[in-house]
Amino acid sequence: MLERRGMRLGIAIVSALAVVFLVIVIGFKLQSSNQEKHARELESQLQANTLELDQLKKQSEAKGGIQKRNAALEGEIAKQITLIESMRKQLPGATQLPAGLISLLEEWARGSNLATFDPNSGVVKFKSGLLFNGGGDEVEPNAIEAVKSLCGILNTEQAREFDIIVAGHTDNQPIRNPGTLVKHPTNLHLSVHRAISVFYVMTGNGIAPERVNVRGFGEYRPIVPNDPNMMVGTPQNRRVEIHIVPRGV
Repeated sequence: MLERRGMRLGIAIVSALAVVFLVIVIGFKLQSSNQEKHARELESQLQANTLELDQLKKQSEAKGGIQKRNAALEGEIAKQITLIESMRKQLPGATQLPAGLISLLEEWARGSNLATFDPNSGVVKFKSGLLFNGGGDEVEPNAIEAVKSLCGILNTEQAREFDIIVAGHTDNQPIRNPGTLVKHPTNLHLSVHRAISVFYVMTGNGIAPERVNVRGFGEYRPIVPNDPNMMVGTPQNRRVEIHIVPRGV
C-alpha cells in the first residue's frame, strides 16, 4: 500500500516537474522568438535609417554644389554688369549727366524752336533745315545765337568735365546743284562740313577746341526711314547732334 502511494507520489512529482520544464521551455522559445522578431524589426529600421541618411548626404552634397554654382554665377553676373555699365559710359548717347546740367539744358531747349534735348541720352539735336541755308554749310545768324547760348551752358562748372561730339547727318537725297557739288560732292562731305561749321561757332564762343570732336555720317544713320517719294527728302534725318560725353570718349 505504502509502496503504491510512494510510486503515485513520485509519478505525480515527475509529471509536475515535466510540466514546469515544458512551461519553461515554451516560455524561453516564445521569448527568443519575440526577441528575434524585435531584432529583425530593429535591423529593418536600421537599414531604412541608413538609406535615409545616405539620401540626406547626397542631397546635402548636391545642395552644396548648387550653392557653389549659384555663387559662381552671381559673381559672373556682377562682373558682366560692371563691364556693361563701363561700356555704356563710353558710348555717345548713353551719358549720365548731372541733374543740374540736365535741368539747364531742358530749360534751354524749351525756349528754342531750333533744337531738342533728350535727358536720357544727353543729346542736343538741331534741325538742319533751321540751322543752315539750303544745301549749304553756313550756320544761319539766328542759329548762331542758339548755339552761342548753348555754349554758355556747356561752359558751366557742371559741364566742363564733359567733352562734346558734333555729328552731322543728312537724308539720302543726292546733291544735284552744281554749285553745291563743287564744295560738297556727297552727302557725307556735306554732313562733315556742317559739323565743322558748328565746331567753329562753338569754339568761337568759349568752348575749348580740345573738348570737341567732329563727325559726319551722311545718310547712313537715319532716325526714320528715308521716303523715296518725297521731293524734299526726309527732314527728320537732316540734323546736327551735339553729344555730351565723358572726357576722352
